[in-house]
Order: sequence, then C-alpha cells, then structure tokens
Amino acid sequence: MHPLDLLKVKFQVATDKPKGGIGKAIWSTLTEIQARDGWRGLYRGVGANIAGNASSWGLYFLFYHMLKQRASGGDPNYKLSPGSYLLCSAQASAVTAIMTNPIWVVKVRMFTTQPNDPTAYRSLWHGLSSIYRQDGISGWYRGTSLALFGVSNGAIQFMMYEEMKRWGFERKKRQFAKAGKEYTPDDDKLSNTYYTLMSGASKLMALASTYPYQVVRSRIQNNATAHLYPTIPACVKRTFAEEGVRGFYRGLGTNLVRVLPGTCVTFVVYENLAWLLRTTAGRREQRKRLEADS
Repeated sequence: MHPLDLLKVKFQVATDKPKGGIGKAIWSTLTEIQARDGWRGLYRGVGANIAGNASSWGLYFLFYHMLKQRASGGDPNYKLSPGSYLLCSAQASAVTAIMTNPIWVVKVRMFTTQPNDPTAYRSLWHGLSSIYRQDGISGWYRGTSLALFGVSNGAIQFMMYEEMKRWGFERKKRQFAKAGKEYTPDDDKLSNTYYTLMSGASKLMALASTYPYQVVRSRIQNNATAHLYPTIPACVKRTFAEEGVRGFYRGLGTNLVRVLPGTCVTFVVYENLAWLLRTTAGRREQRKRLEADS
C-alpha cells in the first residue's frame, strides 16, 4: 500500500486545486511519478514507512493490551465499559505517538522531496541525523501536538471495534447455547470476514471524524511549506482562507483506498495470531496439569 500512502501525503501538502475525480487523480499522479523517477520513485521512503508502521502497531498493541489488563484487574472475563476502552486506547495512542513521531517527520519529508534533490534524505537514519544537526531534538518532535490530537482517531476506532467484537462473541455464544454445543477456548474466535467488516467500519468512522489534523500535521512537517505554515493556528487559518473546509480533507479518498485494506489485513492477522498464541498456551498448560496429575 506504500505508493498510495506516498500519494496521500503529496495530496495533503499540495495547495493547487485538485483536478478530476479520486480515481483519475490517483492514476495520473502514480503514472507521473513512475515516468519521472521510475518504479523506485513509487517506493521512496518505504524504509521509514515500514519502520514507522511496524513500531507504531507493535507498541500500540503492547501498551493497549497492558492497559486493558490493568483496567480489568487481570480478570479475562471482566467486561470493560466503552469509556474504559476509549481511555486505554487513548493512553496507548499517546505514548506511541510520542515515541514514533521522529520517524513520521522523516517520512513526510522523504515523501515530499525528489530523490535527486541535494537536500533530500537518503534513508531514515540520514533523515534523523540531518534533522538533529539542523534543529536539535525539537526538530524530531515537530507536529507532536497534532499527533497527540490524533489519539482521538485510534481511541474512537478501538472503542467501536471492541464493542462490535463483544457483540460478535455474545452472538456466537448464544448460537452455541441454542444448538446445545459447548463453547471452548478454541471457539473463542470470530470469522475473518467479521474481523474485516469490524475493523473497516470502525476505521472508516474514526478517520472521517478526525482526518483534518493529518492534513495540518503533514503541512507543518513539510520543509518546503514551512514558511507558509509556521504554526498550527497559521496553518489552519491559511488552509481555511485559501481552500475552505475541503482543504482539510485533501487526500481523504486516497487515504481511504490505502488505509482500509491495510487496517483490515492488520487486524485479521493480529486476531488470528493472538488466538493461535492463546490456544497454544492453553493446551500447553493443560498438558502440564495432566502430567502433574498422573
């Protein structure tokens, strides 16, 4: 999905009026980049993007799971309220956003420069070291306040996802009870179709309600437009004055095309791996108990 992520950021920082529909804009820009920079141009910054996404999802799920366990007192059967899910998700998102912000600054700047530009970053490490030499540690955290505002995106998404998942498990347990079947830990898993629909729907609603902050963040992190958008209030004011409300939704269509498949794949893989690890650990404990009894 990297080429679409590249386009999303380019559309976000662009100030000219978009031409044509979403499909036409995506296709024409992709072919233009490929013709100018080759196939490598479509994957500029892929290292930073992989590092950012891998660390963000990994850290988020780690902190989110720890916070849920703490909120439930370690009881796996304790049902958290929607407000508790919202709080756990917001806390996990905030910590993750602070820890990974330097990577996203490099990513935006790599996405918005040409490979042959003498000031362009060659890699994630080159970008981090260049920013540190020029602006110090504060340069790594440009746009952090907006990233923290973006906590609402993940919080809304996970609150909705957890509630839909809870409803799905309750429905499955009722079906087992109605059929007279025993519900075992091995059955504690929904279908991949259900996980896909839940993750897609929750991401869609969360993204639509919080997207403008991403546009503002990309614009103030972009070196080429730093003089136009020196601060968050200046960026908001200028964007609204020149482009209206639509300016805050630049690249939304491209982002939906990019982020929905990526989110669905991430959640389906995560849920399946989590279930596999749980059931494997449960069987191992059961074997140990049987061996101890014998």
